[in-house]
Amino acid sequence: METMQNTGPTACSTMAQVRQCVDDLDVQIVALLAQRTSYMTQAARIKQHQHQVRDNERVEYIVQRVGQAMQAQGFPPQIAQAAYQALIEQSIAFEEQEFLRLRQGVAP
Repeated sequence: METMQNTGPTACSTMAQVRQCVDDLDVQIVALLAQRTSYMTQAARIKQHQHQVRDNERVEYIVQRVGQAMQAQGFPPQIAQAAYQALIEQSIAFEEQEFLRLRQGVAP
């Protein structure tokens, strides 16, 4: 199937085109998620104590910020907020694992 690039939703006239565009976006989103996740490893390396991994104020700031950004685009903020809440929870779990992995065999 042909890849559609740089076309907006209004350019689609069939469900096949819509699905292809969504699939193309998913590839980009996954690449960005991988890049974002690599920063969790860096955060785990930089933080000195495991209790620093979860920063509830930062979580709230991010969720609010993405909601506002989504609303500014003319879409319901809850879509971004729910997605980011799940993303952040998984990122925290990953960072906790990385925090422990990076300190294996290292005396506290």
